[in-house]
Amino acid sequence: MIYEPAEDSLLLAKEAAKHARGKQVIDMGTGSGIQAKAALDAGAASVVAVDINREALRHARQQGIQVKYSDLFSKVKGKFDLIIFNPPYLPEDKREDKDSRLITSGGKYGDEILLRFLKQASLHLNEHGSILIVLSSLTKRTRIIALLKKLKMKHELQARQKLFMESLEVWKIEKQ
Repeated sequence: MIYEPAEDSLLLAKEAAKHARGKQVIDMGTGSGIQAKAALDAGAASVVAVDINREALRHARQQGIQVKYSDLFSKVKGKFDLIIFNPPYLPEDKREDKDSRLITSGGKYGDEILLRFLKQASLHLNEHGSILIVLSSLTKRTRIIALLKKLKMKHELQARQKLFMESLEVWKIEKQ
């Protein structure tokens, strides 16, 4: 199962296109490949799409995107100018089927995967690089903001979109 682009993917892709030109980009959890494709189309110097879903990687490869199988950064080497991540960010819902939960749920509280990502991403970010992520208003922010402070990173709101039951935000994260 591949996460089909929805409002969050489209919002992030617009921001990715604004920031990718001339950059070395990694699209973490590529899913449909929409972020990697947006970066390529915007003139990124290089793009690597990473996922633990082999079906997603096959799909991205068919679009001409370089791919890497990895659980977040576990098999990724090097540093990047731009790291893009549309994480599974919703709190776990036991009623949701297992395959769907894998692509939508960020853990019990919705922030666990993002917290793990941020700890690893800070080690793969070039000195003046940035991270673009999507967050839902349904995702708790307290631990995310505390971790960013601990990592000596700052965030800035890039875009916001209100939906029926939630708001989506794209954050740009950089080292302080």
